[in-house]
Amino acid sequence: MSISHIDPHSARISASTVWTFVRVVDDDHVEGWGEATLHGEAAAIHRHVEDFAVEFRTRSVQSTLDVAATRGPVAATSAEAAALCAIDQALGDLSARKRGRPLHAELGEAQRSRIPLYANINRGTVDRSPAGFARRAAEAVTSGFAAVKIAPFDGVTPGIAETARGETLIRAGIERIAAVREAIGVDRRILVDCHWRLTEASALRVLDTLEAVRLFWFECPLLEEVSQFEALRRIRHRANTLGVLTAGCESLTGLGAFQSFLDAGVYDVIMPDVKYAGGLAEMLRIAEAAATHGTLCSPHNPSGPIAHLHSVHVSALIGALPFLEFQYGESERFFDLVEGDLPDPRGGTSALPSGAGLGARIAMDTLAELSVSRVD
Repeated sequence: MSISHIDPHSARISASTVWTFVRVVDDDHVEGWGEATLHGEAAAIHRHVEDFAVEFRTRSVQSTLDVAATRGPVAATSAEAAALCAIDQALGDLSARKRGRPLHAELGEAQRSRIPLYANINRGTVDRSPAGFARRAAEAVTSGFAAVKIAPFDGVTPGIAETARGETLIRAGIERIAAVREAIGVDRRILVDCHWRLTEASALRVLDTLEAVRLFWFECPLLEEVSQFEALRRIRHRANTLGVLTAGCESLTGLGAFQSFLDAGVYDVIMPDVKYAGGLAEMLRIAEAAATHGTLCSPHNPSGPIAHLHSVHVSALIGALPFLEFQYGESERFFDLVEGDLPDPRGGTSALPSGAGLGARIAMDTLAELSVSRVD
């Protein structure tokens, strides 16, 4: 297939959220869609997509692009990686559509027909009180989710985590977690995302304080740097003694970056994101590498419907998959922004889309209503 045009599109979903998509169209007018959402980087992504469009329009693409294999080091910046990964996704969608096959069949042999999901309730929780988190968690569980994730440590940074102010903010986070446990009962799983806000000492204190809450996993406690590997291993050891898994690596790009974390043994679960990891094929190579280390692979997936659909297709092929993230309740635009087969994820699992390619595509009329023509 020869590429006719590649264009970026951004849609404002809320005051704080812009979803960014990429459409690739070939000379037969068949289109494929990818997603490049990255907070605060929509304008940069648009520029990168427009630059890359010149390169990709000059090549004939036989199948999924496989950015990592064809370009070597994937990108210099996160925005560049997101742009390339979205083009890769769109080309995979386009290729599968032309063959009349679901994307997961284009990528390999599916190992499951339904994808288990957990509900990330954080962004959809406007009331940040313990009661507000508890209500949202109870709602998700009532909908059918067996696990919920929150990011409860608002305002904490590594620089203040061990100060009196930091301790106050951390206590507020612990109260939110405890309220969620009380609301959803002992049989549901709680996942806590720290968003790299803690220090080793404060992370260890949080784990000990929450022993009775029985977390399922403890995500991204520290900045993900080589200098933190020993501290991350100590946190993992303490967490494991309490029956808790540690998770991370949501923002890394390329197998090489993930390999260093896998070799260092810092996490029980890695979380590659289809928007940044280096392409669809690279996602699967990362998952295979994790399996050889006895590490679970649970894709990061907190954004729009196109990234979600790609993540569902990829998750069908991941062997050691505990579940896939779903951004629960941030916006109903998640559903009306696409047309086609978007299996309803609100019951805690997702069927595999049955149509060609992704199974669904962006609804252009709805996109026009939400379009951000100039993203600053």
